Amino acid sequence: MELPTHILMVYGYVLLAGWVLVEQLGLPLPAMPVLLAAGALSAEHELNFGLAFLVSVAATLAADTTWFLVGRRYGHHVLRLLCKLSLEPTICVRKTQDSFGRRRELTLVIAKFVPGLATLAPPVAGENGMGFGRFLFFDSIGASLWLLVLLGAGRFFGDMLKHDPTLLNWVGRFSGALLVLGIVAFFLVRLYRRRAFMKELVQSRVEPAELKSQLDSGELVYIVDLRHPLELLPDPFTLPGAVHFSPDGLAERHTEIPRDRDIVLFCTCPSEATAAKTAMTLYRLGIERVRPLRGGYDEWKRLGFPLEAVSLPKLPVGPARAI
Repeated sequence: MELPTHILMVYGYVLLAGWVLVEQLGLPLPAMPVLLAAGALSAEHELNFGLAFLVSVAATLAADTTWFLVGRRYGHHVLRLLCKLSLEPTICVRKTQDSFGRRRELTLVIAKFVPGLATLAPPVAGENGMGFGRFLFFDSIGASLWLLVLLGAGRFFGDMLKHDPTLLNWVGRFSGALLVLGIVAFFLVRLYRRRAFMKELVQSRVEPAELKSQLDSGELVYIVDLRHPLELLPDPFTLPGAVHFSPDGLAERHTEIPRDRDIVLFCTCPSEATAAKTAMTLYRLGIERVRPLRGGYDEWKRLGFPLEAVSLPKLPVGPARAI
């Protein structure tokens, strides 16, 4: 931890707060090395453990509160932005909404420990009408647990160094290089996976105008709405004749899907991520005429194409129907 330790010794609590704030705002700049280093420095009394903890909690809650308020105002649009920043949009929205839909408070408590949930949980909470006081209470618990684990681990390591200072020579020699290599590898893997995914996506998409032309001509098309039920609350509309399925539910009941017509999937996630991933799953199950809708629901709506109202108390989750 030589590199982050040296920087912390120079800039102290300001750097600690700023680094945590930037990471929690969604930028892929890992705060773990800095928090571990801060904990280690507290063992040498270069930093105060309690003050480092309070500064980090304040920075975390400031970022989370910002995203909570933005999510309350702008809904799923901000989730799309955050998923793009994450460099791996394929599952992040669906994963967060599923978790929040099942256990709202627990999701906030464990979010910091789960990749993909940490930054997305606050705006999802805001989007779905959670009270601010309730959000702040449970988010504070989650942030405190996360920070105590990292700062405590650093403090433990710092105490070990006090008993055996020779450990510092070995760690200091390799930690800076390992940190840089780890960050570079993280970005390269994410970028490779995203590029491969986007290549498959571009080859299979259907344009909104093409789909509308098929519907206008009376062609049989099987349209599936893959949006999470929480996304329908602020905008209870869907494409004409579309049926609602979760991605997992659609794959499990693939025998009900007709093989004699196009299957068009749409969602509201960036780059039609959920639709494309589900399409790839159906391909492997022997259903070849599956295509994600380019731009998803938002693009269809933006073009002014026709929509149908959805009955929220009775979302169509049963067997799909063709149009």
